[in-house]
Amino acid sequence: MTLDPQVEYVLGLVKKSPYPEFHTVSAVEAREIFETTAPALNVRPEDVFRSEDRVIDGIDGEIPIRIYTPREPAMGELMPIIVFYHGGGFVIGSLDSYDSLCRVFANMVDCIVVSVDYRLAPEHKFPAAVDDGLEAYQWISDNAAELGGDARRMAIVGDSAGGNVTAVTAIGIRDEGDIPPLLQVLIYPVVGGAPETRSHHEFAEGFMLTRADILWFYDNYLPRPEDAVDPRFAPLLEEDLSGLAPALVIVAEYDPLRDEGIAYAEHMHEAGVEVALANYDGMVHGFLSIADAVDMGKAAIDQVTTALRTAFEI
Repeated sequence: MTLDPQVEYVLGLVKKSPYPEFHTVSAVEAREIFETTAPALNVRPEDVFRSEDRVIDGIDGEIPIRIYTPREPAMGELMPIIVFYHGGGFVIGSLDSYDSLCRVFANMVDCIVVSVDYRLAPEHKFPAAVDDGLEAYQWISDNAAELGGDARRMAIVGDSAGGNVTAVTAIGIRDEGDIPPLLQVLIYPVVGGAPETRSHHEFAEGFMLTRADILWFYDNYLPRPEDAVDPRFAPLLEEDLSGLAPALVIVAEYDPLRDEGIAYAEHMHEAGVEVALANYDGMVHGFLSIADAVDMGKAAIDQVTTALRTAFEI
């Protein structure tokens, strides 16, 4: 299909932006740019009953989290929990830049959302992000009742690089015998390793996420070129995906990451995992976050939240 007119309008605004592309500046500068520009495009923030910042202990240091409770729980009620991993190419992104989307998920699903601020590169190289992702899930599962949540009704959701953390966490949960999530939601995830698919080249420029930025993100995150074939970075290369939690995979037609997301969904399906795959026509990377301007972003959020409510039996 052709590029969606609403997306085309947003891309026109991005093109007029005075800010430099991420790959042309330092990681610190890129973070400042993202934190400044994200609120202008993000979905509108919603009120929740409570939002609390905490710090939990990880093996390699503290991991900040933000806990969203949509409403006051009934006496003795334990609510379902989403563990959310933000995007940003393993280099940028934060609790703040994904605050609005987490609020929307909490209210629409009627559950607790715990957003995880995993360590970022280049200060913390691979596998720091995925190590933090699994450790955070295990801590949240172990302490679910204290948070007002039900450890038997958890899901993991991730966006872009956070989709990578989600996929790798799902594998780690299976391998370590932890309480599995009821659903894993991978939103235009990084899962393929080497960025050499057709979509990586076909949509290299002009569609929100550029190939130059992707290569810059990977160069910052990976200590060595050979780490690109480690399944903890490229879960598509994991030989055994059997026994994973059911998955919803969202991809966008005009996204460089599209083909690897589709391939990962197919790889899970071949391993016997229950998988739903949605390829949104005319969309670009990050389209859920701009749902206030793009109707298909709202549709994708509806699909994600409906799948989560179904998994939680709400």
